[in-house]
Amino acid sequence: MARKDNAASSANQGRLKQIALTYKMTRRADKKLDLVIAAVGIVTLGVVLAIGFLIGHPVYLGILGFLLAVLAMAIVFGRRAEHAAFSQMEGQPGAAAAVLENVGRGWTTTAAVAMNRSQDVVHRAVGKAGIVLVAEGNPNRVKALLAAEKRKMARVVSDVPVHDIMVGDGEGQVPLKKVRTTLLKLPRVLTGPQVTQTNDRLRAMGDLMKNMPLPKGPMPKGARMPRGGPKMR
Repeated sequence: MARKDNAASSANQGRLKQIALTYKMTRRADKKLDLVIAAVGIVTLGVVLAIGFLIGHPVYLGILGFLLAVLAMAIVFGRRAEHAAFSQMEGQPGAAAAVLENVGRGWTTTAAVAMNRSQDVVHRAVGKAGIVLVAEGNPNRVKALLAAEKRKMARVVSDVPVHDIMVGDGEGQVPLKKVRTTLLKLPRVLTGPQVTQTNDRLRAMGDLMKNMPLPKGPMPKGARMPRGGPKMR
């Protein structure tokens, strides 16, 4: 029992530290955080308490109003914290990868499956909706990265639907804060075992490309690839 109590106490302390850290980070980006949260709590409690006086049960409604006020404050804080986090991440390299890591269960994400010298990057997520390629960077350059990645995957997963998302605020792009909801809205067409099989095939493709014997310098004219290397089946 003592071990369980200690574990629960440590978990609660860790949770409180995380909330405190989130609050500090959000407050730095959102100067009106305290004012908004306090206003939401006061208004919620005031409205419910006023109803309590009207119906003759101020004590019961006061308790209920307090609980509802705390809940409302928590919801508002969570939303403003999320908004502040996205505001800080937008425009940062790898921001989409951080969002994909928190999509939820059922999705396997791989960051930076393709990248160029200009730091345009393509991330991959695999779930019951199929394969989703999420690109961030210059739209014109990213299109070439997406096309190359699709060609590469077509060798081993041609029977799996592939979707692509370009992160940004321009036409045809998806804002960073909407990437998660966009993924979750995609129709589910694969079963659990099919998702596992797709991940295995993609992982094997990555190992194959990694182990492919490639010349270090430019290949001379008329040269042939060495025999004995891995073959695609």
